[in-house]
Amino acid sequence: MSLNKNSRFYFFLLWVHLYGFSQVPLPAQDSILTENLDEVVVSATRTLRQLSSLPLPVTLVSAQQIRRTGVTRLNEILNEQTGILVVPDATIGGGEGVQIQGIASDYVLVLIDGVPVVGRSSGNLDLSRLAVGNIAQVEIVKGPSSSLFGSEALGGVINIITEDPKSETISGQLAHRAASFNNQNTSLNLGQKAGPFSYGVFLDRLSTDGFDLAPGQEGQTVNPFVNYTLNGRVRWQAGEKLKLLATGRYFSQEFDISPSNSEETDFNLLLRAEHDPSERFNVQYEFYFTRYTTNENALDPLDETLLLENDFDQRLLRPEVRLSYSFTPGNTLTTGAGMNFERLERSLFSSSPRFDSQYIFAQYDFTPLRALNLILGARFDHHSEYNSQFSPKASARYDLSRALSLKASVGSGFKAPDFRQLYLDFTNASGGGYSVMGKEVEAAGIRQLLDAGQVAGLAVPLEDLGERLDAERSVGINLGLRYQKGKWTTELNFFRNDFRNLIDTRILATKTNGQGVFGYLNREEVFTQGAELDLRIAPLENLSVSAGYQLLFAYDKEKQREVERGEVFVRDPETLETVRLGRPDYFGLENRSRHSLNLKAFYELPSLDAFANLRVVYRSRFGLTDRNGNDLLDVFDDSFVKGYALVNLAFGKTFFDHYELQFGANNLLDFKGNNPLAAQDSELLVNPGIQLFARVSFEF
Repeated sequence: MSLNKNSRFYFFLLWVHLYGFSQVPLPAQDSILTENLDEVVVSATRTLRQLSSLPLPVTLVSAQQIRRTGVTRLNEILNEQTGILVVPDATIGGGEGVQIQGIASDYVLVLIDGVPVVGRSSGNLDLSRLAVGNIAQVEIVKGPSSSLFGSEALGGVINIITEDPKSETISGQLAHRAASFNNQNTSLNLGQKAGPFSYGVFLDRLSTDGFDLAPGQEGQTVNPFVNYTLNGRVRWQAGEKLKLLATGRYFSQEFDISPSNSEETDFNLLLRAEHDPSERFNVQYEFYFTRYTTNENALDPLDETLLLENDFDQRLLRPEVRLSYSFTPGNTLTTGAGMNFERLERSLFSSSPRFDSQYIFAQYDFTPLRALNLILGARFDHHSEYNSQFSPKASARYDLSRALSLKASVGSGFKAPDFRQLYLDFTNASGGGYSVMGKEVEAAGIRQLLDAGQVAGLAVPLEDLGERLDAERSVGINLGLRYQKGKWTTELNFFRNDFRNLIDTRILATKTNGQGVFGYLNREEVFTQGAELDLRIAPLENLSVSAGYQLLFAYDKEKQREVERGEVFVRDPETLETVRLGRPDYFGLENRSRHSLNLKAFYELPSLDAFANLRVVYRSRFGLTDRNGNDLLDVFDDSFVKGYALVNLAFGKTFFDHYELQFGANNLLDFKGNNPLAAQDSELLVNPGIQLFARVSFEF
């Protein structure tokens, strides 16, 4: 990235700043507050519903909440919500994913304006590539949602709703944020509603020097990078009964890891027409295309020979039509149908696979009694590579009084085997020569190794290779209470999620060099269960406080049965004696904390036009992997990360009506921690430490 290009970028932002100042005498109102959208959600039912009236567990994060924190990326704001954690992979520093009710990120569907984000090169979706500067609100639906959204929604849905301009004059915000590790973030968000037309443009640039969690090793955990985001949207009220919407997003990121290179791009295009033939009838036609690419070449720093090439090109094309008919107020039928055309080209694959699927869904939202709301829905998916799936869901809400209501939901979710699990054909030449093969290529791959004389022994009979993988399935139950009176709101939710046919790795063969050949199979049955408690209160006129707590139990059912049968043993590290594990000794699934807690306090000083925002996030200890060889995580393993708390603090003040200065610290107590998987005589951190920041913004 040349200096001239950077200069032109900043000169353009300066011109917009000056133009906006000359055109707009008054600050723009917060569209969230103006439209009262902080109480309206669409993801849970695909129709507009008041948050307080929903029978489902839903978390909503408004634009105002995001702006008060001073953060710039989606993963940062999600980590502060009840029942939601942004967690590391098996080794800290190996990537992060969002976890909902103990359900891994592989099974959480991420949407932007109701359409899916792709680009899971290793299962996790990197949420740090999603900027928050133009977000109106984030909606998180907990529990299986495949009845509306299909594959990958068996654990929950995160829907990012972007802003729709409302002002009749050009309005927006120009901001720059500087933080530790030379983190520089500049963003511009502007829009206008001119008669039947409205448009919005969002630009974002982020660069950083990265950080290191392994001070004693060469290189950095996160390398320096620069990325750009461009969003645009145009809406046209073509008539009293027709609305047209077009949105586009382009993301580009480049890492500085010379002589190697790593680049990625993400492009989304959404076209939507909304037709209202009558007051009761609504039809939406939707066309969506997205493409995600990466280009990675790992070179030997000494002689620059190619060690690994990983090019990734995923495309998804999806047309869909939805119909909604209101028989009476509170009684609405929603139906829809669509098709997915998905393909992936990857240098680690033996071919360029393609998935085609068709689906239909229906949902009836009705009120049979004045105090009772029911939602019944189902979806049928037909796929080219796995068995057809039927996903039902039922939800109910009963108002015991004006202040107290009971909520319950039960639903089924599924996740199709992904491209990696079907078509991956990878041999790690730089890591000793182990291989990983997808289900569709494992039979041919093993035979090729046999013909070359590279197989020392088979772990799976040849006739069992290539058996079809089934879709992973889940059944989720949520039961809760909501109490709301005056300035006090309390929500209590109990949940249970059962999974079967989870896809796991297995060894297929051993090579003559001692390395393994690995494949995939349906095996695991696991469950997560627990409780969530949310409290919100405004004890003083200018003070609001909220707190959230999650209790989580997550287990592999077969491992649990083995422990109960007394079949699992371990050597006690203190006595060096072999002992039989009891049920309390089985800790559960990796990377799950038994307890998590968040506390938020916001105080406003109207006389000074200023505010203070304090957030505390606590996570109890969690284990990273089995280290004592009994194939489960138990209390005798030495892979546990100790519990820790992150304290985040932000202050802000508005000057001259248009300018706001914000400063603060994330991880105020400078927690770094120790990763137990570090090699002997080396140090591996959990967190890079305190991150100070300052942000200045101009609203026009």
